[in-house]
Amino acid sequence: MKSATDLKAANVYAAQCPTRQILDRVGDKWAVLILLLLRDEPVRFNALRRAIEGISQKMLSQVLKSLERDGLIRRRAIATVPVTVEYSITPLGTTLAAAVDPLRDWAERNLKEVLAAQRRYDQHKAVPHKTIAA
Repeated sequence: MKSATDLKAANVYAAQCPTRQILDRVGDKWAVLILLLLRDEPVRFNALRRAIEGISQKMLSQVLKSLERDGLIRRRAIATVPVTVEYSITPLGTTLAAAVDPLRDWAERNLKEVLAAQRRYDQHKAVPHKTIAA
């Protein structure tokens, strides 16, 4: 196990730095969307699946397990037939949700500009360029 000294010396640019695992979670769109949905109240598995368009049941299950393993969410099974499962955010997950929410806000505010830049880039790349022979 890493000591406190080792953790202070963490270097996210080093290939074996464990902080990269955390950045992987932060960079995962599904993980971010799940965390943001869980900020206000616990949510059942199927409600999450309905709320997040485009996520498969398998992917949702995998991401939830990863978030639970990282200590960002809690899973609670409710003894019903069939079993009902709900997820809630942990205090640690709340801190991450607070950190990534400005990114969500930035994406929503700058969507038009990013799409316009992509169109300009794609149009520029579609135009054949003359090469100069040596």
